[in-house]
Amino acid sequence: MLRERWRAAEITGLDSSEEMLAKARADGPAALWVQGDIARWAEQEGEPFDIVFSNAALQWVPDHATLFPNLLRRVAPGGALAVQLPAYSDQPGQRLIRELARSAKWQGRFTREPVDWRAESVEFYYDTLAPRAGRLELWETEYVHVVDGTRAVVDWYRATGLRPFLQALPTEKDQAQFVGEYHAALEPHYRPQRDGKVLFPFRRLFVLAYAA
Repeated sequence: MLRERWRAAEITGLDSSEEMLAKARADGPAALWVQGDIARWAEQEGEPFDIVFSNAALQWVPDHATLFPNLLRRVAPGGALAVQLPAYSDQPGQRLIRELARSAKWQGRFTREPVDWRAESVEFYYDTLAPRAGRLELWETEYVHVVDGTRAVVDWYRATGLRPFLQALPTEKDQAQFVGEYHAALEPHYRPQRDGKVLFPFRRLFVLAYAA
């Protein structure tokens, strides 16, 4: 979408995953694809960018009080920091993953501490960015996905919030058992409608901070 909007722009894509970068190089637009850590990149000095854009990624990065001002600092005057984050960490889908992982049955079975996603409140991002931005726009939108039962909710989280927890379990048997127990815990929170469909609400937070 960035390439379609600004056809003559120079675009740099940054990701910590070489697997994701390989896919981007194969399927994505013409760009400079770089492996690296976003927090370290934000701390560095360098040529500013007209747009620093992140879609559904920064929830995996800690310390937003430091990260977001650093990202805005990398934006050229008049440019924008544009970020979208899932703002649903306290709702059943993500909360139940954490609760299950912390239970007596599971907390000792992980080979490492799983990474959990987090987003702060709208008020937090306002207070963090308003003193540094020339203009600031914030909003939340809750999307209601119509899905075929709670299994579809589980499948959605397997690609997102569940993934680091499953990767931290030692065997496929453990992973399957964790997913099964998570599915059972979800069902009371997502009751089917009259036609059997399940409504799966998901809130997202949008931040547009323009550099002075």
